Amino acid sequence: MELESIKKIYAAYSNVYDALFKRFFYPRIKRAISDMDIKPGERVLDVGVGTGLSLSVFPKHCKVVGIDLSTEMLGKAKKKITAQKLDNIKVVSMDAMQVGFEDNSFDKVFLSHVVSVVPDPYRVMAEVRRVCRKGGQVVIVNHFKSGNKVIETVEKVINPVCERLGWRSDLCFNEFISNSGLMLNKKFMLNKLDFWHIVFATNQK
Repeated sequence: MELESIKKIYAAYSNVYDALFKRFFYPRIKRAISDMDIKPGERVLDVGVGTGLSLSVFPKHCKVVGIDLSTEMLGKAKKKITAQKLDNIKVVSMDAMQVGFEDNSFDKVFLSHVVSVVPDPYRVMAEVRRVCRKGGQVVIVNHFKSGNKVIETVEKVINPVCERLGWRSDLCFNEFISNSGLMLNKKFMLNKLDFWHIVFATNQK
């Protein structure tokens, strides 16, 4: 997927994103952030923060920076920050494949429904590893290609449709972890019929 296409798709989603996707995405986002064990004073980068579904879950004792390519989506996130008085959080427009922060700027990085959206997930992960300190935590919520051959075939068939909607359905988990350079700690789903994985990993540098 190309950047301009992504921008157009998510600009169109911005006004209806929460209504369409919150009931699907928020339970996993909440569980993932709750399990991150964020310590007082830690700096957290939220990559692909979108409309800010995650923002109210972060503890107020940490500093959070959310980035997203879509200015329209970020407009919704900024309204949440103001309405909920989330003074420890700021959001900025930024390309996840070219993050404008110095090396080792963050203790933890959170990516929710991002790696199957961007044109180059491995470039994103290279940037994540660069800005996250050595030994820092990287947490990913995302759909990955099923190991079930029947479901995998369906995913391949519907992938062109998914791309028109703004994401890909054919990303292989094992290949992704192997190429991302992360040390996998654990991976789980909220239930056996879930389509999304919650992944906890360590940045090995």
